Order: sequence, then structure tokens, then C-alpha cells
Amino acid sequence: MRTGAVWHVRPVAFADLDGWQADDHGAALSALARHRHKPAGHSYRKGSLGLDPDRLLDLASRADDAEARHDPRAFFESQYVPLRLAAADGARGRVTGFYEPELAASRRKHPPFETPFLRRPADLVAVDDTSRPAGLDPSYRFARLRPDGTLCEYHDRAAIEAGALDGQGLEIAWAADPVDVFFVHVQGAARLTFADGTAMRITYDGKSGHPFTAIGRLLVERGEIDAQRVSMQTIRQWLADHPDRADALMAENRSYIFFREMPAGDPEDGPVAAAKIPLTAGRSLAVDRLIHTFATPVFVLADTVNGNRFRRLMIAQETGTAIVGPARGDIFFGTGDATGELAGAVNSPCDFIVLAPRDMADTLPAYWTP
Repeated sequence: MRTGAVWHVRPVAFADLDGWQADDHGAALSALARHRHKPAGHSYRKGSLGLDPDRLLDLASRADDAEARHDPRAFFESQYVPLRLAAADGARGRVTGFYEPELAASRRKHPPFETPFLRRPADLVAVDDTSRPAGLDPSYRFARLRPDGTLCEYHDRAAIEAGALDGQGLEIAWAADPVDVFFVHVQGAARLTFADGTAMRITYDGKSGHPFTAIGRLLVERGEIDAQRVSMQTIRQWLADHPDRADALMAENRSYIFFREMPAGDPEDGPVAAAKIPLTAGRSLAVDRLIHTFATPVFVLADTVNGNRFRRLMIAQETGTAIVGPARGDIFFGTGDATGELAGAVNSPCDFIVLAPRDMADTLPAYWTP
């Protein structure tokens, strides 16, 4: 949605928000309070909407106070102003779902565990407008550092899977199914379990830099899956039904994700994601980090999520390559196959109500072009 479209920022009343009073504000408050444990050396960037991260974190630090816990709804209503984000052309936002896959893995390569999860290679470097080499697409945030010190486009998925990084000792663990590994790349994290009963988490630590390509969209465009039926489940089924074409299709998503190891932690907690805190199932929201600031409460109104209307206060705590636009969100559902079934079926029109700190609401633009 970064196409030059104009978006309005319109104040609304809490009393006028459909479903606001019926929500579990205590659950949202608990998710917000997790920002108190953000690593001290990690800062959040301010999104183009203009919400200041320091002010948002100040309110998050108060979310665990006794007064806030006593009446969570009153805390949000007294400290924030709701602002509806509305496209001038009437276009609505969209919400999908994501989860943390859980799968069996091996610490060494042996049949059937032969598809690796890779650590970030030493020659993968972050770039921005000041360092990006001429000719490299402006969307690329990573590049390859050559031995002579120059930068170039990094290896893509097809090249890496063909062995471009072999022999560097980057393998964290191996999985049995390349399709499972592909979808861990899409989700950005996973919980791995080993035959000896131990477990670890892996989480995003960089990417090849190439734009994310949704293979579901490709299948729809080619008439392989009906647009009304496309979901993670139908995509997986297509890959299973077409093993001779599956690898080529997945390679069309040139983006390749690198991971770092994390402690397994509490199974009830989600993975530590972009905001550097554990995600909360049903309350953590992935947003466009160029627009929104982490620790922002967002009341999401979606037409249907798993067959039901969705009216829920979420906290912006994650981002994603495919999450682009002011009212584009991705709901975290939790860990494991059961949550994956729920997350993979979500694809609904939605509206965003951003909760801005009261002392900042008047400083935001009445309209802006993201």
C-alpha cells in the first residue's frame, strides 16, 4: 500500500468503537507490559505516522502498575486517544495470521533430516540509502560484501539451496521436509525439538535482501488455486500434489531467511521477535515498521477471523516483509500445528484504530501519504 495513496487520521470515541467494551483489556495490558523487559541497548524506530517510541515505552512501563491491572480498560481510555486510519479512496486494510511452527529436527545431517536452517553468513551486511550500491534495488536492505570490499546483490534462494553457502558451517539444525523449512522462512521463527527431548528456538537474523514473493499469489494468478480458497493449507496441498513443480515454485520466492539460536524458554511464551520481547498469542500484531512504532496499541476490527467477527486490542510487536501499509496486520496465533491451522486460514478485510498517547495525538498529521 506504499503507492502514494492518501490516508486520513481521524479521532474517534472509545464509546463508538464496535466491540471495545466487550474486549479483554487485561490480556492486551499483559502483552503491553512485556515491553518493560526490552533489552536496554535496543531502540525502536519511529514510524512515519509519528508515534514516539520513548513515549510509548513510558506508557508500557506503567502497564504493570497495580492501578492499571485493577482496571485495564480505564488505563487505556485515560492514557490514549483512538485514531481511525482511513484511506481517502475508501480502500480497507487486511489482516492475516502467523504462528511459530514446531517441528522435529536433528543437530546433524542424516536421512531424512537433510534440509538445513542456516545462521547469518559473515558476508551478509545491512545497507541503507547511504551505502546501497548503484544498481541495487532501493528495497534491498541487505547485500553481499565481496572480498575486495565492494557490495553486490546477495545469493537468492535458488543459489543457496544449490550450495552457494556450503562448507561455511552455517547449519544450525536439519529438518526432514523442505516445505516445512520454506514455511518456517515465511513465519520467521520456529521451535525445534530433538530426538533426545531437548528443544531450541530459532528466530530471524537477516535475509538475502530480495523482495518477498507470495507463492500463493502466484498460484492464484496462474489459475492453480481459486482466489477465494487460497490459504497456507491450500498452498501446502498444492505443493504436496505437485512434487515435480514444488521446488521451482518455492524458488520463485527469492528471499532467503537466516536464523539465530534462542533458548527454548517457556513453551507458553511466543518467540522473541522484532520488538525483542516474547510474542503473546492472540494479542501480538505484526505491522509495517516503516509506518508504525512498536509498543503501539492497535484496535483491530476484522470482518471474519476463523468464522467470527474480530474486535480486539492488539500490540504492535512484530513486522514482516509482506506486511506493508497503514492498515495491514498479521495476528500471532501461538506455537504448533493447531495454531498454524488457525493462522493459515485468516485473510480478512479490516480497519485499524491506533491508540496514540494523549499528549501526542494533536501532533500527528490529519492526513499523510505513507
